[in-house]
Amino acid sequence: MPSPHETPTGPAAPAPVRDREAIDPRGAKRDRSWPPAPAPLPAPVIDNHCHLDFADGDEQLTVHDHVQRAAAAGIDGQITIGSDLEAVRWTAALLASEDCPPSLRGGVAVHPNEAALHARGKDHEGRELVSLEDAIAEVSALLRGPRMAVVGETGLDWFRTSRKDEQARTAQIESFRAHIALAKELGLPLQIHDRDAHRDVLEVLEADGAPERTVFHCFSGDAEFARACADRGWYLSFAGTVTFKNAVALREALAEVGLKRVMVETDAPFLTPVPYRGRPNSSYLIPLTMATIAEVTGTSLEQACRTIRRTTVDVYDWPEGAAA
Repeated sequence: MPSPHETPTGPAAPAPVRDREAIDPRGAKRDRSWPPAPAPLPAPVIDNHCHLDFADGDEQLTVHDHVQRAAAAGIDGQITIGSDLEAVRWTAALLASEDCPPSLRGGVAVHPNEAALHARGKDHEGRELVSLEDAIAEVSALLRGPRMAVVGETGLDWFRTSRKDEQARTAQIESFRAHIALAKELGLPLQIHDRDAHRDVLEVLEADGAPERTVFHCFSGDAEFARACADRGWYLSFAGTVTFKNAVALREALAEVGLKRVMVETDAPFLTPVPYRGRPNSSYLIPLTMATIAEVTGTSLEQACRTIRRTTVDVYDWPEGAAA
């Protein structure tokens, strides 16, 4: 997702500068008010995938605003993801800043749709881009910086980039393989973006060998694919989509694998859970998603929170004391 904004510098935590509406044409028609805070969770969890570089809502929130609201709702940690070069640099600057919240970690990668653009050499507005090789090299360098906890999001996307476009398909697969290698080299978990590409993602992971800690961010498969992932020791991260009325197959996937290999995320500011679908999203709304996860898995909300947090801590080597 290309950004026209400059990379922030200096010791202070950079403010969110990317606008959701710049890539969401429905923005002018949707309700941009922030949903009310739900009841806080009975035990804390970690939002293992959000995008704090995006601004959204009728009231613009800072990074610290998001962290404070999350903490009040029982979310005591967040992983913010940068998925194009501008967002990658922004994320690295935030994590290196002197006033970065201690509960914050991050991850960076070249998003699969961005990989296709780098292979083409131009973004959607016709601006020149560095080569895919150079983009991945910059990601590799910044992943070695402070507070980096994950390589991601990377993977394959045949929804926004046609699988029939040979150049784009090749670029996505090459980028995916490079990020798999990076995760292994650095000993970091891998977060996968998989949209309409289950079979091909599985094929690449099996051919190259998946990192020991592999996470399907915003899991979107059915029960059969969920079982295939869990049987291979991979993790499934569920976002607000699991609360959507039409997400029957997603809830069946969750029920199939139970809590052992499950984590929770927002993908904020996107994928706001029901009943606020379409409105701005932030980590403080995770209690709504957790309620559905607990219900579907037949678990008490407190036990679901404790199980998911323990899994998240283990997967991301979450340091003791790194809480909001």
